[in-house]
Amino acid sequence: MDIFSVWIRPLGRDCRVRVDGIGNAQWLLNRLGHSFVFKTAAPMNEEDGSSCCSFHVAYSSQTSRRGLERLLAAMPEVRLMTDPA
Repeated sequence: MDIFSVWIRPLGRDCRVRVDGIGNAQWLLNRLGHSFVFKTAAPMNEEDGSSCCSFHVAYSSQTSRRGLERLLAAMPEVRLMTDPA
């Protein structure tokens, strides 16, 4: 699998995850689900005029913001980016 960009934006109790490509977003959701990061995520939204998709992941007692960042950074397929303000 090719390397793809993932942007994250902390939003209090959850995090917005933006992924370059719907196929990549579906792969990432599946991978995160296998890592027990979450049971469900907010529905995936395709961005108009862009190849990106986004979804929200709620933090839990098992997964903090740092834990999610570390998990994403450890995936060789993911180029982790910080979402601009």
